[in-house]
Order: sequence, then structure tokens, then C-alpha cells
Amino acid sequence: MSEALAQQLCIALIGNPNCGKTALFNALTGSRQKVANYPGVTVERKEGIFETPGGRRIHVLDLPGTYSLRARSPDEAITRDTVLGQLATEAAPDLVVCVADATNLRLTLRLVLELKKVGRPIVLALNMFDIAERRGIGIDMDALSRDLGIPVVSTVAVRRNGIAALLRQIDRLAPESGSNGPGGWREPSAEQVRSAHGDAQRILDACVTVPGHPDIWTRRLDRVVLHPVAGILILLAVLFLIFQAVFVWAAPAMELIATAFDALAVAAQAWLPQGMLRSLLTDGFVSGVGSVLVFLPQIMILFFFINLMEDFGYMARAAFLMDRVIGGVGLHGRAFIPLLSSFACAVPGIMATRVINNRRDRLATIMVAPLMTCSARIPVYTLLIAAFVPHRSIAGFVNLQGLVMFGLYAAGIVSAFAVTFVFRKRVWRGASEPFIMELPAYKLPDPRNVLMGVLLRARIFLRRAGTVILAMMILIWFLSTVPGAPPGATDPAINYSFAGMIGHAVQPVLAPIGFNWQIAIALIPGMAAREVAVAALGTVYAVGGGKAGALGNTLAAHWSLATALALLAWYVFAPQCAATLGVVKRETNSWRWPAIMFVYMMVLAYTAAFIVYNVTTALGG
Repeated sequence: MSEALAQQLCIALIGNPNCGKTALFNALTGSRQKVANYPGVTVERKEGIFETPGGRRIHVLDLPGTYSLRARSPDEAITRDTVLGQLATEAAPDLVVCVADATNLRLTLRLVLELKKVGRPIVLALNMFDIAERRGIGIDMDALSRDLGIPVVSTVAVRRNGIAALLRQIDRLAPESGSNGPGGWREPSAEQVRSAHGDAQRILDACVTVPGHPDIWTRRLDRVVLHPVAGILILLAVLFLIFQAVFVWAAPAMELIATAFDALAVAAQAWLPQGMLRSLLTDGFVSGVGSVLVFLPQIMILFFFINLMEDFGYMARAAFLMDRVIGGVGLHGRAFIPLLSSFACAVPGIMATRVINNRRDRLATIMVAPLMTCSARIPVYTLLIAAFVPHRSIAGFVNLQGLVMFGLYAAGIVSAFAVTFVFRKRVWRGASEPFIMELPAYKLPDPRNVLMGVLLRARIFLRRAGTVILAMMILIWFLSTVPGAPPGATDPAINYSFAGMIGHAVQPVLAPIGFNWQIAIALIPGMAAREVAVAALGTVYAVGGGKAGALGNTLAAHWSLATALALLAWYVFAPQCAATLGVVKRETNSWRWPAIMFVYMMVLAYTAAFIVYNVTTALGG
């Protein structure tokens, strides 16, 4: 920790999953936050800075959610070790803020009783207090504070002044903080946890009154949303609408970005003389990076819906609902969250498997997480769908391109279930552990939290475009340009370049699945990141004489429908991401599992592309 941070008061936010802790963290820090990993592990570390009304500068940590200090997963172990001050790179917090869902206090009270034995100053923040009041839940905060022996405040993290009481309490406790330590703390045994649970229930009965008629709307919604048949249909309908929106809503913004890059290419050609610099800017930057950035609106729309569902409280219910489905193929119910995270990126999805305690269940989830259609595949899918699938409606309201996109996502899900079934029957036999989960309260999504989540993902995507993708495009441009064509050559200059040589050398292996040498070139740098393949195609075809801003039209003119569909099938399965293989190695502490993953996914990709190409060709495609 830096000297500046060491001089600040450090507080830690701790609480059960889905208690609104992240919303409170966002309310405290705003944009003054950053996300990284704890050194040596893949547990996410969120920290930020804020200032109290008394002018005190606070360094705050948002710790991973936990139900107990009796850690049973890497996330819970990080939370425990941070609170105890046992991390070599992190000083112990001066003050612990235990965040509770005011509508569901039982498990949080047990956690508070465990935290008290650590000996650090604690504040209990009853978050979502407004929802508890609307439900008629009565909380005697004075009695609760007296029974627990710690300050208790109410918070509504999504309101403008909803954290004022917490800030005042932090100012009051600041002079006392840091005076206590963990002393002789020992991890509670199972018997001690059960005893704390009984004490928590006693305090709950004495301090909290629940109305005779519980929240009717929640019960009515859950009766439909969690129904084994209607609930699944609703989830499928929600996902279907999301993918329709990804195409329809994003179209105007995508056209605007494409037009801007086209104008940039025209300006560069007009201002710069013929030569290597102009080629680098137009063929490398505009055709390469520009062909990826055009998909930013689609990625933002996808994460908008994911954040919206999480804020509303539907995401946890979807996990509970899907337990019935994924449990049938041998996956643990907790696997739904990692698999859902993998729709964004397999890397955080694989990291999220730490919530699964059983090693066998965790490995099964890790091995199939990359089969979920991550956001890096969106540029590839969108490019090929827009170029080869007609833009028309079915039955007057279903967009055909969105339907194909939905089918690709569904193919990834079905294949993940099939692979899991095989793994569990042939490699990891035995029943999965039961799935137990606390369902959060329904609540109106906080626009600020949703927006911050979307902007965070946009920044990550742009950072990737400005670093990895840009670097790869410069390399691809160089390989596609050097050496130049010899005197008297009649073919395009790219045929004589290093890229052309590599592509033609690899192409015979890919010929049975319909891939040409340009695709072969794109697949190689695509190992760094899947979306790089689109940028590589843009550069290769631009250097080869294609129009910089019309990659889709260029592909439609040069490829058959069979080749396009085969490449889509390839990308459903192919392990085209070195970062994913790297994180599998870190999570399993072995090269065995990433090697197995690479081989089985490559075999699936080649087989699927072979079948699709030959069947489509036989049908005249």
C-alpha cells in the first residue's frame, strides 16, 4: 500500500451477496474507484476514495460477499484475511461497515456476531431501508444497536442523501478506529456458527417485526418468475428480446461510427501522400481498429440489460430457476452465475467459479465456460450475419438477423450442457452438491449504478482496442505489406507479403472447412483476442485492394455462404483467446486443464465447421 493510502482512514465494506454493497460503494466513491486483482490470486479487488462531511479522506475497500468468516472459497478467504489484517499487501481496515439487506437480516446478524469477535470497530448499515418500510417491516434500530453492541444506521444507497447517516457515523468513529486488533481470534467451528445463528435469530425476533401479510407483490412475481415452465419461458423471452435489441437499437450508432471512420480514411488519403504512413493509417488503423470499434454500441446495450436485470433482482432468480436445468446435466446451481458472466467474457466467468466449493463441480464449470458466447464474439457474429443474412422481419416483428444471433448463443449454451454431461459421466462421476441461495428483494434499478456498469465495460473494451488490438493491427499491417511485390508482379502485393506466405502455408489444413488464406491469417492473431480476427480481416482485405469502410460487402463478394456459416460454427467452439487459457492455468494451477480445453474445443470447432460447410455446399449454399 502506498504511503498516501497508509495515512488515510481505511474502511472495509463487508456483507452477504446481493445486499446492495456494491451500490453503497458506488454511492460513496462515485467515479473515484478502480478495479484490480489481489496479488497472487484472481479475486477481484475494488477500492475507492471519498470524503466525509467532517473533511476526513477515506480509503474504502469493497470486499467479496460472504456469509461467514468461516471461509470455504477463495473469495471468502480474501474477505476474512483482509478483516483480520493477514494480507501482506493490505493493512487491516480501521473500521468495518457491515452492509445488510434490511428486508432479510438473519444471516447478516450472524456475520456481525462473528465480526465482533475480531475486535475491530463495526457499523451495521441497514441498506434498502426504504423497501423494508414499504413492506411493513419494523426494525427497532435502538434495540438492535443495544443487543449487538455496535452503532446501527439506515441507508438507501440509490438515493441522493441516502448515506448521510453512515457518513456521520464514520466521522464519529474515526478517532476511535485502529485501536483494536484481531487479538486471539480463531476461525469459528461449525458448532460456534450454529450457536451464532441461534443468537442472531433471538436478536431478530426481539428487534424486527414482520407484517402478518408478507409482501404480496414479491410472492406473486416469484410465483410466475420461478415457475418451472413459465419461468423458463420468461427467461428465454428476456434473452431473445435482448439479442433483438442488440441489433435493432445499436444500428444507428454503429452506422455513425462507421461513417466517422470512413471520413477519417478519406481525409487521410487526401492529406497524406502515397506511401507507408498513409497505408498504416488507412489500412491498419481505420480498417483494423475501426472495424472493431463499430461494435461498441452493441456491447454497451448487452451490458445495459445485464446490469438492469441484476439491479432489479432478477439475475439471482434466473440462477435459482436454471438450477433445475443445469443440475440435470451435472452442473452445480452456483455455476449459473459464472456461466452468465462468461457471456461478457470467459475470463471473469472462470474467475467467478470460486464461489463453487466442490473442486469437481468447479472444474466442470471452468471447462465449459468458454463455450458461452462472450462479447468478443459479437464483432465476428455481427459482421458475418450482416453480410450474409438478409435484413428482414419474420411474422412482422422478429428480426431475422437477431434470430440468427440468438441461435448462435443458444448453440453455445446447448453445447456447454452436452460437454458437461460427457465430462460428468466419463471424468467426474458423482452427484453435485445442493444449491442454496438467498433471493434478494425486488427493487427499482438505480440508473446511476446501471450507467456506471455500462461505462466500465465500455472503458475496458476501448482500452483493449487501444492496446492489444491496435498492437496486433500494426503487426498484421506490417506482415501484409512487407516485403513488397517484385517488379513485374501481376497479383496483389499482399500475395507476396509475409502474411500471404503464412496464410497460403496454413490454408491447406483449413481447406476442408472452406476457409481461405485470408481467414487463416485472421485466425492466428485472433488467438490474442477473438475480435482481433475482424480487425485482421479488415486490414488484409484493405491492403489487398478492398474498400476500407465496407468489410461486410467485401466478404460477401469474396466468400460463399457455406464459408461464412462454417466460420460462424468455428467461432461457437474455437478457443480463440489466449487470456482464457491463461486464467484457466492460474485457477487450476496446472497446464493440464488448459491443454485439455484447447484440444477438445479445437476438435469441436473443426468438426462443426466441417459439417456446416459440407452440408451447406451440398444444399447449394
